[in-house]
Amino acid sequence: MIEVAHEGAAGPSRLRRLYDRVNHLAREVAKFGIVGLGALVVDVGLFNVLRFGGGEGPMYDKPITAKVISVAVATTVAYFGNRYWTFRHRGRTSFGREYVLFFLLNGVGLGIAVGCLYLSHYAFGLTSAVADNISANVIGLGLGTLFRFWSYRRWVFPDDIEAADDAAIITSV
Repeated sequence: MIEVAHEGAAGPSRLRRLYDRVNHLAREVAKFGIVGLGALVVDVGLFNVLRFGGGEGPMYDKPITAKVISVAVATTVAYFGNRYWTFRHRGRTSFGREYVLFFLLNGVGLGIAVGCLYLSHYAFGLTSAVADNISANVIGLGLGTLFRFWSYRRWVFPDDIEAADDAAIITSV
């Protein structure tokens, strides 16, 4: 463990405060990742149950509908996991505002992944299965996840009431 000198009665040193902030952020990132993995399991699992449960599932002939349902349920799971675990210590605003904003920002994250796939596949002509998966599910998903983490902290689950008020203005525009 690192020993950090204190600045007397003035409180913790700048180094200690920095360490505490980084440690706090690392815990948030870890929780965010765990919630995201849980939501991914819900998404993939529900999609496959709807499509292939018992051979031909209830939505066997409706893959798009099955995917929309599985993503909506997974996004709801992610919202509650992030609201009540990852970001439970952050500011609270109305459920409706948070939930709608969460879905909208997830849409932006999806757009980032689709944009990476589009660039790779159509602009650069990298059309193999490996290229499509790397661009969409490695680069796109990675960039989208970074965006989601940042935007959730900034607008959906703000650190303070002033930030929540700023976020409310954004959603009313």
